[in-house]
Amino acid sequence: MIRLDPATANSVAPPTVPAWALAAGGGPSDADAAFRAGAALGALDTLAGAQPAWAGAWRQRRALNCAVASMRLAGRSEDAAALRDAWHLRPAGADPGPAGAILGAWRQLAAQPPIANADRLEKIVGQLGLHWDGAALADLCTEIEKLAESQRPAPFAAAAIAARVVAIRPDAELLAWWLADLVLAQSFRWPRPLPLLMSQVFSPTFRAEGGGKRIRPGEKNFERAVCGALVQAAAVACRLAAELSRRAEKLLSVTPKLRAKGAGDVIFLLLNEDAVSGSLVTKNLSRFAARRLFERLQQLEAVRELSGRPSFRLFGL
Repeated sequence: MIRLDPATANSVAPPTVPAWALAAGGGPSDADAAFRAGAALGALDTLAGAQPAWAGAWRQRRALNCAVASMRLAGRSEDAAALRDAWHLRPAGADPGPAGAILGAWRQLAAQPPIANADRLEKIVGQLGLHWDGAALADLCTEIEKLAESQRPAPFAAAAIAARVVAIRPDAELLAWWLADLVLAQSFRWPRPLPLLMSQVFSPTFRAEGGGKRIRPGEKNFERAVCGALVQAAAVACRLAAELSRRAEKLLSVTPKLRAKGAGDVIFLLLNEDAVSGSLVTKNLSRFAARRLFERLQQLEAVRELSGRPSFRLFGL
């Protein structure tokens, strides 16, 4: 039988973004946009700092959402299903390809503390398909340190680093949004960043008044647009948290019924990953045993099959 730490198993009721902050209304002023963003991020801050058992899956699902939007920005066509396949179905240690590498950059953002150094950024720019020299990356790290010391409000700090990156390298907008979420997490002292802004880049929030062209980092009304995007992204993240909280509670409630050796490893992965391969092999679990375990979890309605295929299946909350 799997025994769980009660402190880990207890669910946390996710907060929600206030309805008034989401209310659409004309063109809000800069102050109004900032006020709404503050309310939305206040709700999200409570959740991001709580570290519930399903926090890993929550952040990785958000990473996938941002990677999907990144495909459009990079001129690629991969959707969530294609990105999951590229990442989870490749042989161990194999290159996930350009699209999978971009997903990997967002996964790393969601999994590691919000720390920026030249070595880390060198790896990230490579995953994003960019090329920067070490000196330029060191200067970028200095900019991030200055923002942290300035104690600017979080939305404006995130907007500032995004604008700075695009001013230096107009072709590096993917990195701009990646760093914007890292700086946001630094501002709130979150243990791990939550990928947010990239998922809103093509939303109406970043459209000029009258449905004009997309507002890019550093352009007129960009800070206001970032505030509006954070309201929407926070609301989506809170709704996802509520869904995953319910699913995780169901998963944890059925764990005493699982007798498979190595089931605990699978439960841990399901709580910490966007998806888990149905043919997973671990030290304590064979491919056949894993398939039987996932079938049992499906019967108990504790997991979802995410691929829609009869083979090479992927499972998640």
